[in-house]
Amino acid sequence: MINLQYIDLFSGCGGLSLGLHKAGWKGIFAIEKSPDAFATLEHNLINKCQHFSWPEWLPQKNHDIKHVLKTYSKELKKLKGKVPLLVGGPPCQGFSMAGRRNEDDERNQLVNSYVEFVKIIKPKIIFFENVSGFTMAFDKSKTSKGRAYSLYVQEELQKLGYNVLGRVLDFSDYGVPQRRKRFILIGCLGLNPLNFFELMEENNSKFLGENKLNNHVTIKEAISDLLRQNGEVESPDSPKFKAGKYSKVESQYQRFLRCGVRYKGKVADSHRFANHKAETIEVFKYIIKNAPRDKRISGEEKKKYNLNRRGFFVLDKHSLAPTLTTNPDDYLHYCEPRILTVREYARIQSFPDWYEFKGKYTTGGKLRVYEVPRYTQLGNAIPPLFSEQAGIALKEMITIE
Repeated sequence: MINLQYIDLFSGCGGLSLGLHKAGWKGIFAIEKSPDAFATLEHNLINKCQHFSWPEWLPQKNHDIKHVLKTYSKELKKLKGKVPLLVGGPPCQGFSMAGRRNEDDERNQLVNSYVEFVKIIKPKIIFFENVSGFTMAFDKSKTSKGRAYSLYVQEELQKLGYNVLGRVLDFSDYGVPQRRKRFILIGCLGLNPLNFFELMEENNSKFLGENKLNNHVTIKEAISDLLRQNGEVESPDSPKFKAGKYSKVESQYQRFLRCGVRYKGKVADSHRFANHKAETIEVFKYIIKNAPRDKRISGEEKKKYNLNRRGFFVLDKHSLAPTLTTNPDDYLHYCEPRILTVREYARIQSFPDWYEFKGKYTTGGKLRVYEVPRYTQLGNAIPPLFSEQAGIALKEMITIE
């Protein structure tokens, strides 16, 4: 029998593990530092799906990878050569072109912890994911390194005997209603990593066809059944907030993600509307009526619409979403004067509606660096629709060895 077990590092709220679960893999354990993100993963994948076997020596809770490497090194060494797959990617904030790109961000150094974990476990296959900015060198005038971290990771894995290949993929090519480009690196012992990318391309049409999904899904097809005008009730988890109800299914994508959820008269999980001020709503109405769609409003143009944000998008119902970040205030709904809800974020990230999110909805100020509320969990996640297809390709690589 083929061993389809894996370990998920920097697992976040579980987007990658959910896709692997649906593709037939079985988790051993997941390492995630944030208690909120881990609570979401635990609720859905451990409690609901019993997806992880979880070893007795590792407490079933959130963990810092550096603590795990230091405290459980003896137990980890016993797994050497016994784990077919290691997945995940270190936090990307310091590499992201969407944020304040900073090589000195301490989270960037978690790349070293990732390599150390590989060195101890020596999995057959490594699936590494990060933002496309991971492949871009930092400004030499501001740093002593002046080189892309992707090259560093590839070189370190090659020293450990891995055949390595990395490419930037656009998740919108895999049925995700969002232009989201990510660097995917595959490392293999005794296998050709090119096989993964070839299998992803070969299997794409078949996978989408079997699920009756379009290759490119529009914003309207993703979230039109979650409009506020469908009706609202008191939010079940947030006093003084309203939450939205489902309307009838309007696309196959909605049907696919609502599978298993009884929706008649039901409030969608985490579909809480923001409490915008009256003047903000008026500004949003004006922007919806007058601003260009699917285009970043920035620079001098912001003054025209009375915006004081760094950048702002008005979503286009006939197009894909831009890359969702951890800040929901960057995106305006295509026809209602409000930002997106967490559930709408989840839809655009291709999480099924039965997947429930835990922790705060959002946070601000300095707490953004430390807390991982629901919007942040989703902004950092790998879309399950992509990771399921990745899981199928990885399984075929193991099978055809």
